[in-house]
Amino acid sequence: MKYTLAVFNSRFATLNFANLLKSQHVPCAIINTPPGASHACGISVKFLSDFLPMAKELLAMTSQRNFDGFYTLATMNGMTKLVRV
Repeated sequence: MKYTLAVFNSRFATLNFANLLKSQHVPCAIINTPPGASHACGISVKFLSDFLPMAKELLAMTSQRNFDGFYTLATMNGMTKLVRV
């Protein structure tokens, strides 16, 4: 499975975005931001990459001031790879 992280520079923005996704029935979780995902607030929103187009649309409707970026999170052979989208 491939996951995407939405990384923000504030915890408030991260939690708001998670609630926005949940209101649209997108399963998501708050996780610690892994190393390599910029200098963020420390937590990120994790969701299935299948929902990335919807997440982008929802983000476009909100303030993007604290948004740092989307990152793809994939695990292969026990190793996690993080790539900015």
